[in-house]
Amino acid sequence: MCLRRRNCRDACEKCALDSPDPRAALALEVFVYRIGLLAGSLAAAMGGIDGFVFTAGIGENSPDIRDRVGRSLAWLGLEIDPAANQANGPCISRKGSEVGAYIIPTDEELMIGRHTLALLRDRDGKAWRAVR
Repeated sequence: MCLRRRNCRDACEKCALDSPDPRAALALEVFVYRIGLLAGSLAAAMGGIDGFVFTAGIGENSPDIRDRVGRSLAWLGLEIDPAANQANGPCISRKGSEVGAYIIPTDEELMIGRHTLALLRDRDGKAWRAVR
């Protein structure tokens, strides 16, 4: 579905957005549909949402994907401001939108490192030593 790209960001940005290949367009549609499906399921379980956050590679860097996801969540009251979306936020919802939309940068490598270090600490708070 991702046309042999190594990651979804690569497939979405380099393939589907500019590709004349109908498979690329389908892959992008399915990607956005699945985000809407999962977000809708979570919103239903919580009885609605106050805000929606876009983060990481695609969320921080793809106004087109954010716009498509925003349109798929319009039934929740989410309205994306096109100018704020193109400017990469941080708040990209329209004034008066029932649900706020935000772009919040993340440092995934830092978080992985912190979680790994936490797993490697013993109960006394000392880091494990490598066995040589």
